[in-house]
Amino acid sequence: MTTSIHWLRVLLGGFLAELAVFIVVIPIALLLGQRVLLYAAPIASLVMCFLFALWVGRKIESQFVLHGVLVGVVATLIYLCLDRFRPEPLAYIVAHALKILGGATGGLLAARRRTESKTVPAQ
Repeated sequence: MTTSIHWLRVLLGGFLAELAVFIVVIPIALLLGQRVLLYAAPIASLVMCFLFALWVGRKIESQFVLHGVLVGVVATLIYLCLDRFRPEPLAYIVAHALKILGGATGGLLAARRRTESKTVPAQ
C-alpha cells in the first residue's frame, strides 16, 4: 500500500471541480441574475468537490480523506488566484469552506467504497 499523495490527480481533480462550478453557475447567473450566485456558488462548490474527490479516490489506495481535502483546497486556491485574493462576500467564503468539506466527504465515501469492495466475498 502506498502512502504518498497523488498530486497529479489532486491537482486535476481540484481544477476540474472548480471548472465544473463555473460551468454550472455561470449559466444560472446569466438566466436568473447575479444575486443567485450567493446561493448557487456554495451549493455547486460542495457538490463538485464531493464528486471530483470521489473520482480521485477511485484510483488511490490510502489517505482518501486527505486527498479529498486537497481537492477542495486546490479548487479554492484556483478561485482565489482568479479573483486575485480580493475581499469576497460571506457566501463565497462559505463556498470555499464547503469545497473542502465536500472534498473530505467525497474522500470518506471513496474510502468506504474501497473497504466494502474488499470485504465483499467474490461469487
